[in-house]
Amino acid sequence: MSRDSDKRRDRKPLTQIAQAGRKPEWTGMPGQPGGIVNPPVWRASTILYDDVAHLRSAAGRSTHERLFYGRKGTPTAWSLADALTEMEPGAEGTMLYPSGVAAIACALMAVLKPGDQLLMVDSAYDPTRNFCEQMLRPLGIETVYYDPMAGAGIADLITDATRAIFLESPGSLTFEVQDVPAITAIARDRGIATLIDNTWATPWFFPALSHGVDISILACTKYIVGHSDVMIGSVTATPAFFAKIRQAAYLFGQMTSPDDAWLAARGLRTLGVRLNQHQASALRIAQWLAQQPDVARVLHPALPSCPGHALWQRDFTGSSGLFSFVLKGGDEKARAALIDGLAHFGIGYSWGGFESLALPVDPARYRTATAWQAEGPVVRLQIGLEDSDDLMADLDASLARFRAARG
Repeated sequence: MSRDSDKRRDRKPLTQIAQAGRKPEWTGMPGQPGGIVNPPVWRASTILYDDVAHLRSAAGRSTHERLFYGRKGTPTAWSLADALTEMEPGAEGTMLYPSGVAAIACALMAVLKPGDQLLMVDSAYDPTRNFCEQMLRPLGIETVYYDPMAGAGIADLITDATRAIFLESPGSLTFEVQDVPAITAIARDRGIATLIDNTWATPWFFPALSHGVDISILACTKYIVGHSDVMIGSVTATPAFFAKIRQAAYLFGQMTSPDDAWLAARGLRTLGVRLNQHQASALRIAQWLAQQPDVARVLHPALPSCPGHALWQRDFTGSSGLFSFVLKGGDEKARAALIDGLAHFGIGYSWGGFESLALPVDPARYRTATAWQAEGPVVRLQIGLEDSDDLMADLDASLARFRAARG
């Protein structure tokens, strides 16, 4: 192993995300000492060759991290992909996509074919379920949904046709934490691919490949970007699966614009400090909400009230800013009164930016393998980087509106 490799391996996480993806060939000029801090934005469609022999030679070798044609990327995208790969020990490489949903779809298509069966966690992101039902099923790929708390019990669902298991931990909306090591160990023994939507924790709090996952997917739109202004996704894979992931991305024509990749790379540099602040504020607010008389439950993986809390304690190094809480009674009108009057929370989809958000969610609509029952309506919060005192005062006033509307 080279001296540079030793240095890369020994870096602490904050140093790693500040330095990763900044290879000299991407930040400097040939023959000129020094260089710039950030790889520039390389915009390109056509790549020019010196002659026909040069063109033929380029076409006959790997185009990974080589200028070939704009769709295969430029150093701007390669830099971000390289940095994301370095965050996942054991990864072979990362491919980028125009959204998180595109990353999920292409990763699934890379490991499945007609006649195969997919085991999909029942708490998955709704667009993931839609892709399974509206794209995979017509192609002859069966999706079987499973209880997010199945753990090693998932072995009972595996058949001769099972080719992949999809995890999302914690789950969308309801935040169940899965026993990832137990599931991946069973899958590995049976030659089944495992994929995880790791957007909530990112590799900062949960390096998925270190817990046995083969393919880790991020909606980088969220915490990687961190500023609510870019759509981008990524898939990071082990050596056994990266070639399949890369080939599928190329065949589907998936790529990310250099401008979006540059913005995502800029966001990545502050991921650690941002997530640590999201964590601190969200945990404080979640603990406060758990004490409020109008709140039945808080679904935050770091709280004992959340399913799989012990697994979160065992496997994760922290928690992000997204969680839900269940109201005690009330109806849609009362929940809307709570959300509509919030002064410091926006109302909108997505999350992971610097701004706080509140969203009405209805988990029961998206369950088939398990039943979702709650004491009242559910509200999902994204805790941003505002002062937590201001956010709690805002929520306190909103709970008063909820009580008045509930009657």
